[in-house]
Amino acid sequence: MGTVCVEVAVRDDARLVDAAESLAAQARPPDRVLIAASTVTPEPLLAEARRRLGAIAVDVARFPGGVVDARAGALGLIHEDTTAFLDSDERAPRDWLVQLVAPIEAGTADFVGGPTRPVRPPTTSIERYSVLLEESIYRDLVPRSVTYVPLQNTAWRTSLLRSLGFDPRISFAEDHDLETRAARAGARGIFLPDAFVFHDQTDETNFYRWARKRYRYLVAMAMSLMKNGALRGRLEERRAPVRHPLRYVEAMLKPFALLSASIRWRRERARTARRPSGR
Repeated sequence: MGTVCVEVAVRDDARLVDAAESLAAQARPPDRVLIAASTVTPEPLLAEARRRLGAIAVDVARFPGGVVDARAGALGLIHEDTTAFLDSDERAPRDWLVQLVAPIEAGTADFVGGPTRPVRPPTTSIERYSVLLEESIYRDLVPRSVTYVPLQNTAWRTSLLRSLGFDPRISFAEDHDLETRAARAGARGIFLPDAFVFHDQTDETNFYRWARKRYRYLVAMAMSLMKNGALRGRLEERRAPVRHPLRYVEAMLKPFALLSASIRWRRERARTARRPSGR
């Protein structure tokens, strides 16, 4: 077996402690855990996470910005053979890591993803919609293309991950952009339904915060699709609708998100064209 690093991105989230505890209980513990923390994450929280990880080697790196910035910034600090991603609002079952990295170590895959399951039955309307939306992604989109697997439950051959890097222009949909570029480079990606993690979305209670978060994601996803020449195909896809009233809110957000993404992507392309080393 090779070496494995699990990167946990966090921005002032007390659920980091539960994520750390779940990693300490793995049937195959990681060789190292790298906590990629935003600068606003309090030190006592990080200290408790270290304590919960027990004998596992732990490094903490701080980065300005949010989770996406921390995740991208930490990439240069990973030297293990395989890199796995877990977010601070997730908990990994005991056999998660051994299942997720097995295809990479067997040489049958270059990156692997698994699904999420709710940590408990949803109790609010927003939480219920978020759970249904994730279920539809793993049911309808991921089987068509592994490029739709959210990064927060994936493992990568580290050399591939570092060769691709993250495109700072595609924030909040960096997983789709990364996986699309990996697939086009000939990397083998597979989806493992049994390599699931529990996703805690119990903080999804504020409508404005939820709508803002969804809008930012829709803009970023549209930019990734434009960058990778996949927008037309995505618009022509047919998915079973998520049966929840909030899908109508999201449907109203999409045209504005698409327009914003189009303007922003044209600006980014122009800005990149003026730089000699833009990705």
